[in-house]
Amino acid sequence: MITSHRSKNPLNKSSSKGLHSRNIHRDGYDFLALVKCYSALRPYVKTNEHGKLSIDFAEPFAVKALNAALLKHHYDIRHWDIPEAALCPPIPGRVDYIHYIAELLNIGEPSVNLVNEPSKIKLLDIGTGANGIYSLLAAQIYGWQSVASDINSLSLENVSSIIANNPQLKGRITLRSQRDKNHIFDGIIQEGEFFDVSVCNPPFHDSLEEALKGSQRKVDNLARNRGEQLSTKHNKSKPSLNFGGIGAELWCKGGEHLFLKKMFKESKTFSTQCRWFTSLVSKFENVKPAIKLLRKLGTTEVREIEMVQGNKVTRIVAWTFSNQVN
Repeated sequence: MITSHRSKNPLNKSSSKGLHSRNIHRDGYDFLALVKCYSALRPYVKTNEHGKLSIDFAEPFAVKALNAALLKHHYDIRHWDIPEAALCPPIPGRVDYIHYIAELLNIGEPSVNLVNEPSKIKLLDIGTGANGIYSLLAAQIYGWQSVASDINSLSLENVSSIIANNPQLKGRITLRSQRDKNHIFDGIIQEGEFFDVSVCNPPFHDSLEEALKGSQRKVDNLARNRGEQLSTKHNKSKPSLNFGGIGAELWCKGGEHLFLKKMFKESKTFSTQCRWFTSLVSKFENVKPAIKLLRKLGTTEVREIEMVQGNKVTRIVAWTFSNQVN
């Protein structure tokens, strides 16, 4: 639960153990149901050392198949696909973000009728990527309208294909191309346009080399958790992007820190056109500098929201320039 009050120190922090209470993935995956719904997942499902059905989460094709199965079974998003090497997002974590944003906007439990009764809530999805995940989930869980932007035209083409293959999404997601790499909101938010909230998953590496090393660490950690020997299971001299990510999806000059700094400063220019701005902050050391800068920019409220999945903690920073957010 997110608690809120305005004060001279406008920072509110919410944390809980595990996924959001509204997240249907809190109790894990029903692999039998997923395989029945999406047969392409079947070859990757095996019984693990604990006697339970699972997949090899270090195998990109297995993770991609799991995502497609989850999206089809739980959210009626069919024919979801991404190009080779594109970022393959962890669905439970992305669903958590949407639920926390709904809570931020004081929106109650999602209704089963939302697919047929679209909400008036309008979301801005910055850097939607080839997977389009936030806009897709926002539309199918809460019925929100979305504008999804990206600097990569191939990513937008792929999201367009996903929308075309899911008729229920027609008219709910608008795609816009960011043509200037030096801007985030400028060129996307149009004159006279208003959004209830923006979401973003910033590129968190500052180079391809750092991204490759990060991917290798993920694979190594998964191997350790399974008790495998890294020297025989993984070739550490040739790391690869096992979890996907092309270009701006995973890295940019200056990494997450400079991207956030640019986003914060530019958000002030559009302070009257968005009720809440939000962003994931993957690196803990970037949180305090982010909050400090946001206060200097004249925000009326800043919130830090912790999302927990297993041993992983991810943070959302939300900020507003409005005196009438609730």
